[in-house]
Amino acid sequence: MVADGQRPAGRPLRAAQDEAGVPPGVWKGRGLAAVGLKAGDVVTERQAELILGEGRHPDADRMERELLAQGKSQAQARRATVLGRPIEHNRSPETDKAKKRTPWLGIDLTFRPPPTAHVAWALGDDETRRVLELCQDIARDRTLTWFEDVVAEIRWGSGGKHRRPVRDGLIVAVFRHYESRAAESKPLLHDHAVVSIRARRPDGTWGNLSADSLMTHIVAADTLYTLSFMEEVSARLGWAWEPREVTPGRRPVMEIAGIDQRFIGWQSIRRQQIEDALPVLTAKYEEKHGHAPGERAAYALACQAADQTRLPKRTELRSLTELRKRWRTSAIRAYGVDAVERLAERARAAAAAVWARVWPVIDIALAAVDVVAVVYVMRGAFKRHHLLAEARRHLSYVLRGWPHQPGLDDQIVQTVVDDYTRPVGRGLKMTADLRSLYPRDTEDQAVLRPLTRNRTAPPYERARLAAGALAARVNAARRAERLNSRTRPRTVAVPATSRSHPRPFHAGPKAGRLLEPETSVDVETVEQTRRTFEAAAKLAAKLQDGMRERAAVRGPRPQPTAMREPPPHTQQTDSQHTLGRIIGGVE
Repeated sequence: MVADGQRPAGRPLRAAQDEAGVPPGVWKGRGLAAVGLKAGDVVTERQAELILGEGRHPDADRMERELLAQGKSQAQARRATVLGRPIEHNRSPETDKAKKRTPWLGIDLTFRPPPTAHVAWALGDDETRRVLELCQDIARDRTLTWFEDVVAEIRWGSGGKHRRPVRDGLIVAVFRHYESRAAESKPLLHDHAVVSIRARRPDGTWGNLSADSLMTHIVAADTLYTLSFMEEVSARLGWAWEPREVTPGRRPVMEIAGIDQRFIGWQSIRRQQIEDALPVLTAKYEEKHGHAPGERAAYALACQAADQTRLPKRTELRSLTELRKRWRTSAIRAYGVDAVERLAERARAAAAAVWARVWPVIDIALAAVDVVAVVYVMRGAFKRHHLLAEARRHLSYVLRGWPHQPGLDDQIVQTVVDDYTRPVGRGLKMTADLRSLYPRDTEDQAVLRPLTRNRTAPPYERARLAAGALAARVNAARRAERLNSRTRPRTVAVPATSRSHPRPFHAGPKAGRLLEPETSVDVETVEQTRRTFEAAAKLAAKLQDGMRERAAVRGPRPQPTAMREPPPHTQQTDSQHTLGRIIGGVE
C-alpha cells in the first residue's frame, strides 16, 4: 500500500503514501455497490484491514456498534459483519487439516506495460506521461471487466463442486507504483490490483471466488491487457509497435517502434541481476540431475534467482517529479541528450513506416490456422483459454496497434474449435485435428511431422515453422480455387482429386471439392481449346505491349508518401473481417 517505502509504526497510511511518493489506492469493480463503496473511492487503512485482512464488511465498526446497542452479543455482532465464512473457521480444530490451512483473502494481479512504455513514460514530457497513465488505466480496467464478465466464478459445496458466475462483480483495490527495486531506482510504471476473494452468490449470500478459474485465465488476461494498452497508445499518441526477440527462438515481446533499444537495458537492471545469478543455479541443477533444465525447471530457477537478488526496500523518500528528473539525468548521461530529447519524434517517424505497410484487417482463416499450429506444437493438448491467449497475441502482432473489431478474438477461437480441433481425453481438453489441417502422404505432412516431434529446436521456433507451412498451404489452395473459377470451355477435362494428391483446404465443415469431376472429351474439343488458349495468349501479349508504350510516354508514376497517421477508433469499426478475404496484413 506504500510501495517500497517504509512505514514506521503509528504513522497514518496517507502520510506514509505521501512520503513514499505514491498515490493512494482506489477501489474498482462492480461488486463495490454490495458493500456501500463506489469506484474511485480512496482505499482507507481500516477498509483494507477489514475486507482484505479479515473478510468483513468495510463499515463493520459502525454495524457492530448498532448491533450491540440493539442487545446483540459481541460474537453475534461480529458474525453479522463477516462476508461469507469467518477466517476463524480455518483455524478451528474441527476443520480437516486445520494446521495446514492458512486463510487467504485476496489475489494480487500486477499490470505492467512493455519496457519501452516505461521509458517513454519516464523520459517524455508531462503530456506524454499523462496519456500513458490514461492508457494504463483503460487497459487495466478493461481486463478487470473481462474477469468480471467472463472468468469470475463463485464456488460452494464440498471441494467447490458448485460454481456459478458472480452476482454483482469483483471488489478490487488498485495501487499504483512508479519504480523498481533496483539498486539505482529505475522507472517501472505498474499497478497492483488486489482482488478480494469475497463475492456474492446468485442467491445473495457471500462466498469465496474460485481462485483456480482466475489463475487458469491469467495468461489470456495478460494478452488482453497488452493488446488493449497497445491500441490505446497507438490511438492517442500515433505510435506503432514492433516485435522484439528477447531470447533467440522464444516468443517475442511487442515494443514501441522507434525507441532506442539501449534504453531497455538501462531500465531493466533487475533482469540483468537475475541473468547474472541464473548461470550459477543452472550449473548446480545440471550437476545434481545430470542434464540441462527443461522449461518448467528453467522457470523455477529464474524465480529462485529473482528471490536471491531481491533488494531491501529503500528508505530515501522521493516524489515522482524528483524521480523523473533523476531518470532523465541518468539517461542523458548514458546515451546523450539527443537520444532523450528526440525520443517521441523518432517514435512518430517509425510509426509512419509501420502504418504504411500494416492494415487493420484480419484474415480469420489464416489467423485460425496460425493459432492452432502454435498452440498445438507448444502444448499438444490444450483448452479454450490457451487458444484465446494465442489469438490475442496474433492480433497484437498483425495489427501493431490498430484497433480490432470487438469479439474478433473469440471469433478466431471459435473457428479453430469448429474446424481444426478434436476432443482428447476427459474434460474440456482438445488437440489439433491433423486431418483437417493437412492430408496424409503429402509434402505438408513431411514438413509438419518432424516439427511436432523434434525436441532440439525451441518449441516456439518449431511452432512458427509449422504455422508458416500451413499458411502457405492455405494460400496455395486459394490460388487454385481462384484459377479454377475462371471462365473456360465447359467440355475441358479436369481430373478429379485422387488420394495421391493433396486434399483441398476446407474453409468450412461442409466445403466442397475445389476441382470439378472428370468428364469425357474428344479430339475436336481439345483442338478447339488449344486455339482458344493461343488467341488468349496473343491478346494478353498485345495488351502488355500497349501498356509499356503508354508508360513510356507518360513517364514514371509518382510514389505515394509513406507518412500516414493511423485513423481513430471510430474509422475502424466498419471494416469487415470476412472469412478467406485478404485486403491487408503485414508485409
